[in-house]
Amino acid sequence: MIRQGILNPHILSLLARVRHTNTLVIADRGFPSWPLIETVDVSLVDDVPTVRQVLAALRENFVIGAAWMAEEFTGENGQPVQDEYAALLSPVQVEFEPHDQFKRRVPQAIGLIRTGDTTQYGNIILESA
Repeated sequence: MIRQGILNPHILSLLARVRHTNTLVIADRGFPSWPLIETVDVSLVDDVPTVRQVLAALRENFVIGAAWMAEEFTGENGQPVQDEYAALLSPVQVEFEPHDQFKRRVPQAIGLIRTGDTTQYGNIILESA
C-alpha cells in the first residue's frame, strides 16, 4: 500500500506512461473534455483541489521541461496568483499563448487531470523533460 506521495492510482498510472517530451494537462472544473484523452477527474467541490495543489503534488514525480498557459491568465488573475504558479514551475518559464491556440495542444497530451479549480484560465500543459 502506498503511504505517501500521490495516492490516487489513476494519476499514478497516468504518470507512469508519460515519457520524454510527452505532455500532461492539469485543468480547472470548466475545461472542455476530449473523449479520446484519458481524463482523471479529482474535482470534489469548488477549488478542491486546485490546479496549483495538483501541480505541487506532481512536482516530486514529474520533471517539467516546458509549460504552456493561456495568455488570458495574466489579464484575469492578480500578481499573487501569477507568482504562485511561477514558483511552482520554477525554473521553467511558462510560455503564454492565446487560449484557442492553447486548446489545440490538448489532443496530443497523454492525459488530463481535471480539478475543482475556479482560477480563470488556470489550466496548464506540462511537457516532460
